[in-house]
Amino acid sequence: MSRRPDRRGRAAFLLALPILLVLAWSVAYPNVAVVAGSLGEGLGYWREFVASPADREALRTSLIISVLSVAGAVMVGLPLAFLLTRVEFTGRRMLGVVATLPAALPPLVGVVAFLFLFGESGVLARGVQTLFRMDHAPWTLSGLWAIVFVHAYTMYVYVYLFVAAGLERMDVSLGEAASGLGASGRFRFRRVTLPLLTPALAGSMLLVFMSSLGSFSAPYIFGGGLRVLSTQIFASKLSGAIGMAYVETTVLALSAVSALLLLRWIERRRNYTLSGKGGAARMVVRAGWLRTLAPFLAGAAVLVLILPHLMVLLVSFARDGSWTTQTLPPEYTLDNFRRLAQDSQLWRPIRNSVFMATVATAANIVVCFVAAYLLVLRRFKGRRLLELLVALPWAIPATAIAIGLAATFNRNDLLSGRVLLVGTFWILPLAYFIRGVPLVATAVEGSLRQMDPSLEDAARGLGASWPRTMWRVILPAARPGLVAGALLAGVTAVGEFVASVVLYTHANRPISIEILAQLRSLSFGTAAAYSVLLIVLVLIITAVARWVEGRGARHDADAASVPPLTA
Repeated sequence: MSRRPDRRGRAAFLLALPILLVLAWSVAYPNVAVVAGSLGEGLGYWREFVASPADREALRTSLIISVLSVAGAVMVGLPLAFLLTRVEFTGRRMLGVVATLPAALPPLVGVVAFLFLFGESGVLARGVQTLFRMDHAPWTLSGLWAIVFVHAYTMYVYVYLFVAAGLERMDVSLGEAASGLGASGRFRFRRVTLPLLTPALAGSMLLVFMSSLGSFSAPYIFGGGLRVLSTQIFASKLSGAIGMAYVETTVLALSAVSALLLLRWIERRRNYTLSGKGGAARMVVRAGWLRTLAPFLAGAAVLVLILPHLMVLLVSFARDGSWTTQTLPPEYTLDNFRRLAQDSQLWRPIRNSVFMATVATAANIVVCFVAAYLLVLRRFKGRRLLELLVALPWAIPATAIAIGLAATFNRNDLLSGRVLLVGTFWILPLAYFIRGVPLVATAVEGSLRQMDPSLEDAARGLGASWPRTMWRVILPAARPGLVAGALLAGVTAVGEFVASVVLYTHANRPISIEILAQLRSLSFGTAAAYSVLLIVLVLIITAVARWVEGRGARHDADAASVPPLTA
């Protein structure tokens, strides 16, 4: 009886070994190389970092921006979640879907949208300037508060989605019981609702913090002379100060990991559970004035939140060079899109992004499916190491990942496991693959944990081979998470900017880099057209993922009538 578990454990280890090697080589090795590089002169680079006012300012500013961004995202996302989840009114569901649209847009597109709308030469600034006949723009979207504003405006979606999901699962009877005991609305919110939302709120706050900490687009475009770690790393690399770039990268990664560990510590100290009969979480608004007012409040809030993206669509039809001092573009044309379709040089970044995202996502699907299967359904030596390697890219900012790849794969040295990828086409697909590992693996794990493990043993007991069991039992169970994870990984890869700006070459430059190049040349219409095309690609990826999921569901329904599994 004991031989079978041992045999299965050895088989699981043999299956896990290539996955461990791939993840160790692509995920862990570059980070180890960065840490080793930061110690290349003993503690000399570290002493230089501590003694550098610029680096100390970058670290301090990065942490301040991340904390303020969390506060801003909560201030926007929390009330919006309550309004669109707890209040019933006509159009609530549609507004809820629209409110999540910024989550599907690449970060650089959001930054471009803010530039067109809120920038010093944007529509709102020029409108105010014209209205009040001012000699100069009324504000400058630059510096710390500009970055925090952009982060809060674009990252509120994390708070909204997490809190809305928590409210949907919450039992409304708990609040009714507290109200029956004489508790005021403020007391119920503080002692009942908020504690039960703590896990969702903490998770979203961590996501905002880590996204802000590793953010590159907003500080790069709106930072002015402000230093943050992500841009400081890029500047150090460009200036040839590779040792300092390694130290700054290590500090950035340690800051993100520390935030993650702090959240885990808070979660262990406070454990909130929900016990009740369940039921709808939304309260029904009976007051006529509130029922009438709620749609307008929600609609106005959502319109303000998606207004920058509507601005991108408008500017995509503006003729390049025609928009100078006017409030709105004076000339509109389809030439921007015609050039994208006809000019091979303009079309090349589109092909690059689609191809690289496809390669990276396909690799994510294969590697992460096997990894999730092993983590959920198998026990073997090295399981903890596999868990760490799968989660590691989630805790390390994209800038740190890019610097790690640049430090590791910069020459051919097979004895040390190094391959020359820097300066080649394949360095970006590798970076995209690493970024997608935790997204796909976590999603697949979630699906497999809902499957009864005995189903696999039952299929094998009926004579099905292991490959057939994987195809007919494991894969259908994992498919929802696999599709969702692949969707997230594909969307992230096709619009990725942070790692791209560090690693790209002219041959593999993606859409995000071309958008930045068009902005620098003041070709606002072409930059916006690229942004719209990027949005369309995201929507296509989403539609394809939903089609695959729907087809898979129909296939499962048809398979339910097939005779039992046979060898």
